[in-house]
Amino acid sequence: MNKRISLPPSSTATSVDLSTTKLCCKHMERIAMMNNLTIEKLHQLRLPGMAAEFERQITTPTASDLPFEQRMRSIVDHEITVRKSRKLQMLLRRASLPLNASLEDVDYRTPRGLDKSLFLSLGSLDWIRNRHNVVITGPTGTGKSWLACALAHQACRDGLASYFIRVTALVDSMVTARATGSFGNRLEGLNKYDLLVIDDWGIDAFNKRAQNDLLELIVKRLDNRSILFTSQFPMSSWHAAFNDKTIADATMDRVVHSSYVLELNGDSMRSANAPVSKRSGKKTEKQ
Repeated sequence: MNKRISLPPSSTATSVDLSTTKLCCKHMERIAMMNNLTIEKLHQLRLPGMAAEFERQITTPTASDLPFEQRMRSIVDHEITVRKSRKLQMLLRRASLPLNASLEDVDYRTPRGLDKSLFLSLGSLDWIRNRHNVVITGPTGTGKSWLACALAHQACRDGLASYFIRVTALVDSMVTARATGSFGNRLEGLNKYDLLVIDDWGIDAFNKRAQNDLLELIVKRLDNRSILFTSQFPMSSWHAAFNDKTIADATMDRVVHSSYVLELNGDSMRSANAPVSKRSGKKTEKQ
């Protein structure tokens, strides 16, 4: 008589467990593939912040315990953060700021006639939004350019386009633009910035062509965009840079009546406020 041979219960259970494991593995593979496709699509839609946060969540075990709404909010918030950071980097790159300055590092202790109350109010940038101007005057080394860069840096942080240029470079660029027939484009390019910083105004006398070009730029920006001037000379002596008194009067009157003025004085801060870095041994300025 033939005996029926049957598998022991333990063997049957093991077979079922293996099948279940295989199904689970295939399911996880499908989920991983779908997640990768989602990340790829987010990049195609130019949403790198959302892609990065989604990838972080799917690789963090505890993230699945959070409500869907909270996870989605985190994904959207990260995209906003990434976009703001990228915009700031772009604005700073285009601003061409020669000094790494910020409002947090302004030195109010060194005597130089800096009106702290006025400068703090300028830090709110309402003057840019209201299309007013700022003039910073004072001797060499009192921190005019540094303060200008700090305000321009803050403008970039607030999403306002800024551009820093020395007046001599500005005049040279206008001369070149005239020669190449692109003066109109140059003027429009300068006028697209919310804040134009013109450094070392009045350091050289301007010829008549340069005077007319500068006046055209200023008139075009007044009441539409803001200008920040730095100069070694008080505003009362700015007329000397112009040969044509009519042009000088027209330019200066409009600037004076629409500007906040910071008049600095004292000795140079460059050597006094340049502590030596422990890492590089180089001096770092704080003005």
